[in-house]
Amino acid sequence: MIGCGLIGTSVALALRRLGVQVTLADHDPRSLLQAVRMGAGVALPAEAPPADVVVVATPPSTVAATLREAQARGLGAVYTDVASTKARILGEAALAGCDLRSYVPGHPMAGRELSGPGAARADLFTDRRWALCPHPQASPHAMRAVGELVAACGARAVLIGPQEHDRAAAAVSHAPYVVSAALAARFADADRSALSLAGTGLWDVTRVAGSPAGLWCDILGQNAEPVAEHLEAVARDLAAVASALRAPGGTASGAVAELLGRGNRGRELIVGAYPAVTEPAQESAAA
Repeated sequence: MIGCGLIGTSVALALRRLGVQVTLADHDPRSLLQAVRMGAGVALPAEAPPADVVVVATPPSTVAATLREAQARGLGAVYTDVASTKARILGEAALAGCDLRSYVPGHPMAGRELSGPGAARADLFTDRRWALCPHPQASPHAMRAVGELVAACGARAVLIGPQEHDRAAAAVSHAPYVVSAALAARFADADRSALSLAGTGLWDVTRVAGSPAGLWCDILGQNAEPVAEHLEAVARDLAAVASALRAPGGTASGAVAELLGRGNRGRELIVGAYPAVTEPAQESAAA
């Protein structure tokens, strides 16, 4: 495991629960030490034998370079990652000269708004979807090995192309995070008394805004165009409603009712996508 943040440490804990041997590496010695103390594995020794699968759990912009270095050191037979963007990383890995035969891009669709190894949970991926993005160079052995790792973590593998993955991630995760942050930002300088009437609605829609801003800048930069398209669509809807509300009899206007109606239908589909889950975990913010 390279990277002992929320996702990397959670993967390690899930594997350790099954008795799998896990070695850990992280550029931050404090994160590494904390993950070791939590029982996620042992620190990677200088002369470690190659692992069956190496998981790169670093920010998206560093995955390709980390993968190249790990392969050059012969750290494993198969490699995957857990970043929440895929197409750009795959392109960067090819340009960096990575061995793509042994690399299967991945992205577990689970996470928390908290960060660091202390927030990790062994059951974080139980019954969650885990996107795998096969490409023409990936070997059948690599696909099987990474699929077995996903199953060991309790997740369900979903095969999807890198570009399709990034468009979907923009819609269901990346753009919603920005919208949540924009709403939460309205309260950044608010008088605390103004929040005395806040209920669970405000809590729910701003929960993901508590995720690490630095990491999210990295994620958004890696998937900029699809995210921008979704945000522009949301901005058009909001502008139309704001304009209608300022007009006489605005609440009875078609723009307001139309958006709220579409919101009802969209919410029904969202709930239907999680038939056995009442509070789906936030999509991975530690990739």
